[in-house]
Amino acid sequence: MADEGLAPAPAAPLPRDDALMALALQQADAAWRLGEVPVGAVVVDAEGQVVGTGCNRTITDSDPTAHAEIVALRAAARQLGNYRLPGLSLYVTLEPCVMCIGAMLHARLARVVYGASDPKTGACGSVLDVGAVVRLNHHTTITGGVLAEPCGDLLRRFFRERRAKESLS
Repeated sequence: MADEGLAPAPAAPLPRDDALMALALQQADAAWRLGEVPVGAVVVDAEGQVVGTGCNRTITDSDPTAHAEIVALRAAARQLGNYRLPGLSLYVTLEPCVMCIGAMLHARLARVVYGASDPKTGACGSVLDVGAVVRLNHHTTITGGVLAEPCGDLLRRFFRERRAKESLS
């Protein structure tokens, strides 16, 4: 019997992943400056050229779908004039949620790379593993844990600071 029902194996990081995740971390810093949860994303082509960027904007835009990944996907789609983004990769500082990995699959991304795992809403293996559902009509390569420590540290600092401010109120 074929491998029906088996999840695809996670992919190993590539040499340029750290540098591209560092760009996503810059976007996460921009989210923090906006008062948003510091998550950032970049979409790159096969040569590593950035074609879209995004940071969390849910509060700023009063939009529950304005996660960093969605903002970056929208920017890339506008830049390229196509809602399909085959051959492109998305780097995000936090493991995508169900909504975001769903959008990435619909966009036909070749690869998704994330930094820190999300034990509460992560949909690339932490809570759910949407990419492993073999019945879906599109799959993408998923690599996790790239610069996980700095990505996670940024989020921990943000929430620690937020809790400290709330305790003073």
